[in-house]
Formats: sequence, structure tokens, C-alpha cells
Amino acid sequence: MSSSSSMKTLLVSLAAASSSFLLVNAQDGFTPLASQSFTYSNLPYQADPNTGERGRQYGYNICNSTTENQESLCQTSIINAIDDFCLWGPPEPNSLIGDTEGEAVAWCTKPGHGTRLIPDGALTGVQFMRTPDYIQVTGRINQAFINIAADDSGGEMDPHGADQRGNPLGGLLFSNAWTGDYVQAIEWHNFMGGGLFCLKACDPSRPNAARYCEHIFDRIGCWYNAPAAYRDNVFDSCLGESQDFPGIYTGANGQVSTYTQPPESLGPITSVPYQPQTPASSQCTTYTSASIYTA
Repeated sequence: MSSSSSMKTLLVSLAAASSSFLLVNAQDGFTPLASQSFTYSNLPYQADPNTGERGRQYGYNICNSTTENQESLCQTSIINAIDDFCLWGPPEPNSLIGDTEGEAVAWCTKPGHGTRLIPDGALTGVQFMRTPDYIQVTGRINQAFINIAADDSGGEMDPHGADQRGNPLGGLLFSNAWTGDYVQAIEWHNFMGGGLFCLKACDPSRPNAARYCEHIFDRIGCWYNAPAAYRDNVFDSCLGESQDFPGIYTGANGQVSTYTQPPESLGPITSVPYQPQTPASSQCTTYTSASIYTA
């Protein structure tokens, strides 16, 4: 067979394989979680009906008074205000985030969302921040109170994951902070571990939601993805400026650079070439823990 005939045969084979791949995926009908829209008042029982290497969704998205208890498997989370938000945590005690991110459940500060409640004394410092591009809650936590092993350095939950089914699978986040009605935060990230937490929900009406709620820096935690004060024994709600996009920084010479996170195969990250800038805040209202967390 001539070389031109061989090449033609190869191209035909590749085209056929490509068509077959596209056909299979079209027939599968898979849509990434972050490409789907959900209405808070009309949620499916499970946002992720798929099966795969990680199995089926662990919990459910229809959450109400019948599911509200400390064994709840609710996977619909909320972020509204300093006194009304949820964090993702493992369903079973003494768990590692890296082992359970796919099955995390919602733990909330107040009843009414059909979830588990964050126990008294768990939150030891909280800051709620409203910016032009996102809302965010950050702080310090006794993480064992919500089933995270006390010595776990933690990890990230977001609506993506390697298989695009989300971490947790089918996990959804809503807020009424933008319009007064519940709106789905398509892009968000929640880092838990090392005694810190940060949950950022990016305004879906703004142009850079995916960049402010970046999901590729899962190994460098809250300080770099959601720079904030992280003060113990301080509880405040503020207005603030939007941070630099995670991973983007300006050096001493004024040059803007992009950080590339090294692969895990290279071992622990022992240094990062920049210190993140904490955005300016204003109009802060200070609270006491006892006055806002009464669950």
C-alpha cells in the first residue's frame, strides 16, 4: 500500500473513531454539573443522576423539615449572611476531606434548610464579606465538630471535580444575598481544613465568576484562594473590594504573574512565590458569637 493510501486510511479511521466518541457522549447525555441551572423551589431529588467511577450521588437535594437532623444527607448548601450559611463537611466522624469530598453534606448555622446544624462552639471567628463580584464567608473552626479529623490539613470542594460531577457529587449552592430570592451560585469553592474555612460564591450575573471562584489551586488553601483576616474571636460582616484572581499576583517589580500549582507527584508544596493581598474592607458590623449562632 502506498504511503498516501496509508495516510488516507489512517485519517478515515481517526474520523470514524472521533464520530463514534461524539456519538457515545451525545447518547450518554452527560452535562457537567457547573453547566446546569437549578431552581431552588423546584430541585430534583438528586442533581446528579449519573453513575461512574465514583458511583451515585451520596445524598439528596430536596431538603426540608423532614431531613433536618444531625444525620441529614442534604447536599444543597446556602450562603446568605454572617448568621446564615452552610459549610461542606463529611457525613461520618473523624474523616479526611480528601477521602470524603465527593460525599460531603451541608452543615448550616441555623435551622430551616433541612441540613445538619453546625454545633455550638465550632465557629471561633467569622467574617462575611460582600464584594462587587462575590460573597464570601471565612474564619476559624473547631473542625472536628463537623466530622473533619482534627489534624486534617483539608482540601477543596467545588462544582467541578475531575469528572465534572462536582465535589460533593451533585452538591448545589444557593444565595438570597444578590436579589432577595434564592439564586444558584454556579461557580463557588469551599476550602476546609487546618482549622480554617472559606466559602466563596461568585455572582452569576458578573463576568468573571469562574476566575474569582477558580478551582485549580486546591493545594494552597484559603489564604491564597480567599485572602482574608482569619481572626479568632472576631465576628464581623463587611463590604469589601474584590480580590485579585486566585493565582494572579503582582511582584515587587510591578510585573503581573500567574502561579502554576505543581503536581502532587512532586511532593508537598513548601513555598509559594508570593503573598496574597487581602482586599480592603469597610462598613463592618461586629457581632458576638452568642448573638448570631443560637442553633
